[in-house]
Amino acid sequence: MSAGLSGRLAALVHDATTGTVTAEQALAGGSLRALGLDSLGALRLIDAIDLEFGVEVDLGDGPGADTLDAITRMVEERL
Repeated sequence: MSAGLSGRLAALVHDATTGTVTAEQALAGGSLRALGLDSLGALRLIDAIDLEFGVEVDLGDGPGADTLDAITRMVEERL
């Protein structure tokens, strides 16, 4: 898994949640929803990933899909 990609996605999480979830928290692992990612933040994150990388991700795509590791894998698979 690309550390650079994970770092960039963590920054997008921070921006999408307007600071509720820090990049450091996202990088530490675990559910982004448990950390404070709400439905509006999830939509912002999905849009930001699409705009930056040109790929679509589904944060509701199974258990654990809302972790930074899972999102990073989804983006890598679609690039």
